[in-house]
Amino acid sequence: MSDLTPEAAAELLGTADTQLVDVRTAPEHAAERIAGDQHIELDRLPAEAGSIDRERPLIFYCKTGARSALATDAFLSAGYDAHNLAGGVEAWIASGLPVERGDGDSSAR
Repeated sequence: MSDLTPEAAAELLGTADTQLVDVRTAPEHAAERIAGDQHIELDRLPAEAGSIDRERPLIFYCKTGARSALATDAFLSAGYDAHNLAGGVEAWIASGLPVERGDGDSSAR
C-alpha cells in the first residue's frame, strides 16, 4: 500500500501533474471535496479506469481511507503509480487543508 498523509498528498498535488480521484458516493462528493478532483464512485471505477492516465501519479481518496485503499491496491496491481490518502477527506480537513463545500450528505458511508 502506498499511503500518503494529507500533507504529503497536498505536496504531491502541488508539485506534480498528479490526478486526484474521489471514490465516494455522489452525495458525499457534493457535500465536500478536494478542489481539482475527478469523481468516480468506487463501484464504477473498473468501467471508467480508461479515463485515468497511467503515466501520471494518482491519489485516491474517500471519507476515511478504507474505500480508497481498495482502489489504490487494485491500481497498484495494474501498474499505476497509485497512492491512498490516509484517513481520507476527514484527515485532510483535520489537517487544516481546504475543501470545497456543497449541499450533499457527507455522513454517507
